[in-house]
Amino acid sequence: MTVRAALDGHGLREVLDVVMLLTSELVTNAYRHTKGPASLRLTASGGGRSRVGMCDSSPYIPAPFDQSPGSRVAPVPADAGGGRGLLLVQEYADSWGGWALGDDLLGRGAGKLLWFEVGGDGAVARRSIAAVGV
Repeated sequence: MTVRAALDGHGLREVLDVVMLLTSELVTNAYRHTKGPASLRLTASGGGRSRVGMCDSSPYIPAPFDQSPGSRVAPVPADAGGGRGLLLVQEYADSWGGWALGDDLLGRGAGKLLWFEVGGDGAVARRSIAAVGV
């Protein structure tokens, strides 16, 4: 509901489905795979672009966030019980990235920031999610 309200408020309805899907994946992964605080930030970047950033307490940066846009991540086996969510990022986001947030006082990784952008001129996000059966 928060993502919908924020995008509607900024007139970004054309990217709503894609942003909601990809944001749901990032939030779910932070909840399932980290033990600590997490935060989400939505930013309207102008020109119809929307950026979503997710910070959590794990220093591990998963594919495709550890690679540049345009790199392809291998698909998971058909019988795998998970591992498909972040592949959606490479299909629907126009750009993405990830950064380690440094070390805490005990020398452990302090977490990471994962982000993606959609929208604007020539955006991948205009593809219909329903068209590929997601």
